[in-house]
Amino acid sequence: MPSLNELVRRHTTLTGADVEWLHMLVSEWQLLSDLSFADLVLWIPTWDGIRYVSVAQMRPNTGPTSYQDDMVGHLVPRGRRPLLDAAFDEGRIVREGDPEWREEVPVRVESIPVRREGKVLGVIARNTNLLTVRTPSRLELTYLQSASDLAQMIAAGSFPYPGVEQTDMDAAPRVGDGLIRLDADGIVTYASPNALSAYHRLGLTTDLVGSHLGRSTAELAPPSRGAVHEALVKLASGWAPRQTEVEAQGGVVTLRAIPLKPKGVLTGSLVLARDVTELRRRDRELMTKDATIREIHHRVKNNLQTVAALLRLQSRRMDSDAGRAALDEAVRRVGSIAIVHETLSQTLDERVAFDEIADRVLAMVMELSQDGRVATRRSGSFGILAAEVATPLAMVLTELLQNALEHAFGGKDAGNLEVSALRGRAPATGMGWSDSWNGGAKPEEYLLITVQDDGRGMPEGFDPQQAGNLGLQIVRTLATGELGGTFDMVAAPEGGTKVVLEIPVR
Repeated sequence: MPSLNELVRRHTTLTGADVEWLHMLVSEWQLLSDLSFADLVLWIPTWDGIRYVSVAQMRPNTGPTSYQDDMVGHLVPRGRRPLLDAAFDEGRIVREGDPEWREEVPVRVESIPVRREGKVLGVIARNTNLLTVRTPSRLELTYLQSASDLAQMIAAGSFPYPGVEQTDMDAAPRVGDGLIRLDADGIVTYASPNALSAYHRLGLTTDLVGSHLGRSTAELAPPSRGAVHEALVKLASGWAPRQTEVEAQGGVVTLRAIPLKPKGVLTGSLVLARDVTELRRRDRELMTKDATIREIHHRVKNNLQTVAALLRLQSRRMDSDAGRAALDEAVRRVGSIAIVHETLSQTLDERVAFDEIADRVLAMVMELSQDGRVATRRSGSFGILAAEVATPLAMVLTELLQNALEHAFGGKDAGNLEVSALRGRAPATGMGWSDSWNGGAKPEEYLLITVQDDGRGMPEGFDPQQAGNLGLQIVRTLATGELGGTFDMVAAPEGGTKVVLEIPVR
């Protein structure tokens, strides 16, 4: 189905400001549809003025639909629907005419001009299914009167509210959540059962009808500073188009005020109320859970740093050079895991941007290289990785860098060491990942990592898959086992050694 922007661009000459006004209207018109118990279709005249194109459609949540099919993208010539012509040409709401029959269903059709800064941009066709018409209740009469006021505001160009920050419609209360109708003084003239229940959750013990909603709401809310108190009174009185939350007696209610000015003068207001107590309780539980997880990562990081400090102290007291070197390696291994947990302690989920971790691991390992003998660099991006991938990958990277420094640039040698990363949709090296990957089907994405040096190169007859070096054993175990990828070490074309890792990113 084409979008509103595509249809407007293809069929009309409306300006960018006009299209933005239509987007604002469409984001709000679920309110009009629900209050009217009617379908809404937005028709815009084409650039040549001989047809209309339907660019948006809305069905009601409060009643049966009049259209079983989607109308967006339909074209109709002028003259076929006289109500559209009259509303567009005369700039007024048109209700004349007998009901139309669609698939044996009577439908009342009305046309509401859409005006912006004095210019009629298009027409909303409001179609009401009359098959279930009965004597309306007080709630339905209040809905219809409010819908009539909104329709007049749309025709006058005063709704949606120009210059007002748009409401988050996903979080905003809807008509069925609870509706309160106020007069021009902020006195409640009608409150739906759902709205009354929401206020009872806040601690209200009386009826709302006849009370001043702003003052009643402020009395229910906990004491606050004067400016906050006055703002709540103003919003709940319906004097400004705003949205807020009120919390009292363990209940939380979202309020949205909609001033009604059908003839340019405030005649009353709608206040939509939604009980979000359970939703906010779950939000708080999730926030508490997230905070707990971050605290755990923080404590793990602190414990690992303590272990690393103890190992470092022990290393300084070792007389054996081999023993000191082994402890220094252990310090770096623990440190690489601590870096991951430190990063996780600062995020809201179990995912990390691994580029920062790679840079920190590189800096930590390079402390072995004295006097800047080895120049290092990182290219490409690792992207966002899950914690279960980031932790073993950090250890693998630490071992590979440490191995390069010790064996490629041991003694007095100097040179260059580069870490590169590439993410893609298919294996890039052809080194056997698709054949040996132990997960069965290919993953949707892979991560190709290379660690390349221009040092001494590998000894003759060296087999990286069988070498007994502890660091390489760790790399093989983590790369092929825990990460489910492949690992290989080959001679670099320019001299030196190139290590290649291919890891699935699920």
